[in-house]
Amino acid sequence: MFHEYKNVIEDGDMVIVYLNHNSMSPLKVEAGQVYNNRFGTFKHDDMIGLKYGSKVVNKDGKGFVFLLHPTPALWTQVVPHRTQILYLPDISFISLYLDLRPGKIMIESGTGSGSFSHSIARTIAPTGHLYTFEYHEIRAQTAQKEFIEHNLTDVVTIEHRDVIANGFGKCNIADAVFLDLPAPWDAVDAAKKALRKDTIGRICCFSPCIEQVQRTALALDEHGFSDIRMYECLAKDYEIRNVPQPDIDEVIDGQRVSYRPIKNDKKKRKLESDGACSGTNTDANGSTVKELTVTKPTDVVRGHTSYLTFAILAPEEGGDVSMSE
Repeated sequence: MFHEYKNVIEDGDMVIVYLNHNSMSPLKVEAGQVYNNRFGTFKHDDMIGLKYGSKVVNKDGKGFVFLLHPTPALWTQVVPHRTQILYLPDISFISLYLDLRPGKIMIESGTGSGSFSHSIARTIAPTGHLYTFEYHEIRAQTAQKEFIEHNLTDVVTIEHRDVIANGFGKCNIADAVFLDLPAPWDAVDAAKKALRKDTIGRICCFSPCIEQVQRTALALDEHGFSDIRMYECLAKDYEIRNVPQPDIDEVIDGQRVSYRPIKNDKKKRKLESDGACSGTNTDANGSTVKELTVTKPTDVVRGHTSYLTFAILAPEEGGDVSMSE
């Protein structure tokens, strides 16, 4: 489901219930069940047969939600956190630098909460394959269950394994390797063995501390990797809001507009449902005030997540040295 698309919601499908930009949750649609949230009660039977993206109104007709098709990007926002996860800025940057695309063979360690695994699966599907390893047995079992439920087993193979002690058990098959480990330098040798030798191999190490980057860079250099680079992704989000745009004649006359923005999310959603929040609002006297949509940086910006260390492994003599096949 996460690397394929369908139009209609069926019994047993997963949907992403969208309340607002900052509030979403995964839901498995099952006939006869009921979903409750702060906007009311919603019957699963009313969802079955609808198209993905549909708006569903609760039984009282006052609250509503949207039912979105699950994607790796949405899953990243709703995934149950079993470990620290990768977010979209890092995911997109890593996918670009590792040259991930359909048909690629990828090795990942560790799996963690599976956020990045879902994005990799969609990027390399349908002819590629991801081999992901997790040393924590319960996390590996939970991730395996999710991959089965999300129809990803044809693209993803997960194994409970300590790759630092036992390696990946694979040689000369991977186009790229991603290491999210406490000591990635101890897995560099195993990564080198797993990378293909007939073309350029790529590796990325995800490390929160600069001391880890230093030791990893030394290990990469010792094992023959080149073009070693480290990056840090810092994304700045922008808020969209409406501000009053009073009539120019009123401004010239020195009149002031007392503007009352709608801060209550529940009231705003009801007005949007009634079509009363589309570019106008009212002042303190009840007069209509035009609104202008503007943007501003968010007050709180997500800071450091981790450092991304990249390197390439040149092919053996006679191999393909082009940067892209």
